[in-house]
Amino acid sequence: MTNPLLEDQLLPAFSAIQPEHIQPAIESLLNRNRERLAQLLADLKASGAAPGWDNLAAPLEQWDDELNKAWSPVGHLNGVQNSDELRAAYNACLPLLSQYSTEIGQNAELCNAYKALKASAEFASLSVQQQTTINNELRDFHLAGVDLPAEKKQRFGDISQRLSEITSKFSENVLDATHAWHKHITDEAELAGLPDSAKSLLAQLAQQKELDGYLITLDFPSFYPVLTYADNRELRKEVYTANVTRASDVGPNAGEFDNSGLMLEILQLRYEQAQLLGYESYAALSLASKMAESPAQVLEFLDDLAKKAKPQAEREIAELKQFAKDDYNADDLQPWDVGYYAEKLRQQRYAISQEDIRPYLPVNTVIKGMFETVSRLFDLEFVEQQDFDSYHPDVRFFEIHKDGQHLASFYLDLYARAKKRGGAWMDVCRTRRQTAAGLQLPVAYLVCNFTPPVGEQPALLTHDELTTLFHEFGHGLHHMLTRMDVAAVSGISGVAWDAVELPSQFLENWCYEPEALAFISGHYLHKNGQPGEPLPKALLDKLLAAKNFQSAMGTMRQIEFSLFDFRLHHEFRDQGADVQALLNDVRSQVTVVPIVPFSRFQHSFTHIFAGGYAAGYYSYKWAEVLSADAFSRFEDEGIFNKQTGLSFLDEILSQGGSREAAQLFENFRGRAPSVEPLLRHCGIDLPQSTTEDEIA
Repeated sequence: MTNPLLEDQLLPAFSAIQPEHIQPAIESLLNRNRERLAQLLADLKASGAAPGWDNLAAPLEQWDDELNKAWSPVGHLNGVQNSDELRAAYNACLPLLSQYSTEIGQNAELCNAYKALKASAEFASLSVQQQTTINNELRDFHLAGVDLPAEKKQRFGDISQRLSEITSKFSENVLDATHAWHKHITDEAELAGLPDSAKSLLAQLAQQKELDGYLITLDFPSFYPVLTYADNRELRKEVYTANVTRASDVGPNAGEFDNSGLMLEILQLRYEQAQLLGYESYAALSLASKMAESPAQVLEFLDDLAKKAKPQAEREIAELKQFAKDDYNADDLQPWDVGYYAEKLRQQRYAISQEDIRPYLPVNTVIKGMFETVSRLFDLEFVEQQDFDSYHPDVRFFEIHKDGQHLASFYLDLYARAKKRGGAWMDVCRTRRQTAAGLQLPVAYLVCNFTPPVGEQPALLTHDELTTLFHEFGHGLHHMLTRMDVAAVSGISGVAWDAVELPSQFLENWCYEPEALAFISGHYLHKNGQPGEPLPKALLDKLLAAKNFQSAMGTMRQIEFSLFDFRLHHEFRDQGADVQALLNDVRSQVTVVPIVPFSRFQHSFTHIFAGGYAAGYYSYKWAEVLSADAFSRFEDEGIFNKQTGLSFLDEILSQGGSREAAQLFENFRGRAPSVEPLLRHCGIDLPQSTTEDEIA
């Protein structure tokens, strides 16, 4: 049997990949890599040759790449087209990969070879990206426990393996809990208040299950309109409760997919690893490879931001409560009421809703407009490909060209569907690197969960979905526009985690610029193939006026998540932790919206318990400071100033992880970052004297 995961292909052969291919392929590659490494080290020893880039780092990079090219499509399919068979094969490989990673990280002979390379005369002649790669490798050897005595090495490896298994289980529980609940409605009157677009989607979801009426699920495009528009308060409460109790000990599926035990075990094991390496907490360990220098600096950053935003957030929630009481006689504002009355207030004040904007954001017009935006900035051309191996009919595939040269490619998977993980993300399919056979071009996966086309109508995006698309595309550009040729610092590889959100949040800014929206938008109803009418000035003015509606409340919500995550990983000790009690404490300090005791949002907080954001969720706010400040240069010099765009490409996007993120930012901005542009963009009013703070 031929195995598509073992064939050297430019792109994954998705249609040929079967669950039964996965474990044999991964086992074969791991064993081959082990044999190759043993031979390489033996040859170095026998020959007495000094370790160099070509006889040490380059072959290891090649073998890693072969492994990544096999595993990447497997991980991707597990996220976008989950099945019991695929899940079982995926999970069977996690301990194998973890064990291999530990072996490599704790290989003292290999570490010594890298140390010898660092100390050699050759090191000084290597490129910056090669030197950075070697320095990062030495750091990562330490963080993998290479310096530990044998019994502690073993324990460290066992922990890593267990963590890979249980973090995956955490994510699976969230996915299963999300799909376990639905609400079937046959009486349309129960959906009073919902816009037609939302009702059409719920009707389509019911039809797909061969049901009459309407079906509400916990996929975002389904439940969010209910919480925002449904006049039926009991329905809002029911949907809210189902959503915030997913994978927990309470709620409609109480105990069935409960992540309580997994959370504690994950925290315990992360703390133990930190202790083994000599760090006081997992938060301190996580900062070893980030921009932030200490836990104290992160906590100070978040506390300072909270102090600046909270007074305005308190005014915003007080205003909402008063509005609900005065206009709707609602004096007991609960969490399932906040979104509903906020939308009523937004409409009263600005006469605009997301639904007003939807008709002007058909997905094909938006995609074309997004390409035009980045083309104007970076001189790029986008070419859609029809002939490619896909895993779902909705998926599209594009190439990026510059000056007639093919630079990169990406898959675009936009719509929510069954067996697809929620949220939006960018992931790596192929990494740009120089190989013996020539240059390997980067390829990315861009994934969202937007409302799909309904009936004959094209997919129409909300403005929030528009910014999500630009956000993920910003990540994609960071990966795809790199000019680095060494895999470890190419694209997003090697980039400090608290800087990785800079390009993504940066690109969102164009979603609010009239000059850009003139071609990003266009009404879906048009004739003779002509572009539809762009977002009218009256609607645009309302959108911009409403941009910072309750922005301080939104800021405080992100600070709540960030503080909870960071304190949890910084304060956890052997004796365990009461996760709920810590969350309650954080909320007592920063939360301004109503809360309920049964909320278990932490049980589905996959970012920190199953993703890469453990003790790192603050990165969103940290990088938002950087992105707002970077964009302020465009505000000064012109949002489509070609020179400024190419400067951002040269100094940030193309550099990958080859240099410190702080240095790259200063190269682009000419100074250290300032928090003032972020506060201004969010409409948070401060006395002049308090807005000039800088972050390191």
